[in-house]
Amino acid sequence: MISRVKINNILKTASNLRFLSTHTQEVENVGPVVFHKLIGADRGIAVYGLNSPKDKNALGFELVQSMREVNALIREDTKISVVILHSLVRGIFCAGANLKERFKMADDEVANFVRGLRETFIEIEDLPMPTIAAIEGVAVGGGLELALACDIRVAAENAKLGLVETGRGLIPGAGGTQRLPRVIHPNIAKELIFTSRIINGKEAKEMGIVNHAVTQNENNNAAFEKALDLAREILPNAPIALRCAKQAINEGVQLSIKDGYEVEQKYYEINVPTKDRQEGMLSFIEKRKPKYEGH
Repeated sequence: MISRVKINNILKTASNLRFLSTHTQEVENVGPVVFHKLIGADRGIAVYGLNSPKDKNALGFELVQSMREVNALIREDTKISVVILHSLVRGIFCAGANLKERFKMADDEVANFVRGLRETFIEIEDLPMPTIAAIEGVAVGGGLELALACDIRVAAENAKLGLVETGRGLIPGAGGTQRLPRVIHPNIAKELIFTSRIINGKEAKEMGIVNHAVTQNENNNAAFEKALDLAREILPNAPIALRCAKQAINEGVQLSIKDGYEVEQKYYEINVPTKDRQEGMLSFIEKRKPKYEGH
């Protein structure tokens, strides 16, 4: 069940919530996931926080179920323009699979759980608005797969990232073997997966796995701060146009470029009758900032 709690009840979970305490009135606390929408000038930005310190945000039954609940909340909220996915556990983004749970499962239970985990990440990938992963610490195995499901990734330079499954007798099963070779060259993706290599945030930026690598600060929230800056850059733009652009890109990259042009045309035409498109043109003519309302 989803319960509402005041932000003061969770301020001690992470230093970056000192910022959120002045920008958020209420929080959706969904088990080990803390979800809230910012207010004021940041209205339209949603923050999706993993908060399972005991398990280092390992992907077990409870966390995955909570993520699916939050995914559903976000998907239906037309007032959200951009989502930041981060961790409230210091030094950890997500430690991957909960192997203690996994070890107790029968083979068919493992297969079904991993299918559900993949579907959970696909839900994040398919959220209609732009998503940004802020990686402060360890993001290995399923943790990196989760970040790869987001549109944009920001990592602290000292973050640790890797698809380490082959070193544990597994393969990446929540989309890693498919998303990573689409983000970087397949040969490099193969090397990283075959070696179970863990790289830092700076190396991940050089390879193109993350968009930005930032020097960590004393509050251990440099990636979150950079993600918030990016979200604020996205926020002034027309919400429907953002959603159409994301859909056009996500669908088009799976096709030939000629078929992709048709996808682009489809979403362009969806956006044409919107009031926001009219507002964008009118504000340009009148030399003022547009006021988009998402319709």
